[in-house]
Amino acid sequence: MSEIKLATPIEVDGVTVKALSMREPRVRDMLAAEKAHSDPAQKEIAMFATLCEVAPSALEELTMKDYAKVQQVYSGFLS
Repeated sequence: MSEIKLATPIEVDGVTVKALSMREPRVRDMLAAEKAHSDPAQKEIAMFATLCEVAPSALEELTMKDYAKVQQVYSGFLS
């Protein structure tokens, strides 16, 4: 599990979130994202939402700077 501190907090279900926790991805997570979406960006958001245990709409509220942090942590799990 990796913690991602957000430079700009987001609101999730009326709660201010200053950090996200991302778990290590499993093959089944990738398969579910592939099955649910054909668009590469939507697949990525679906995957990250599952790993961070938030709704995809919450990730859509992230700044690009914070989204890049999420992408970096995910990439770290793969290397």
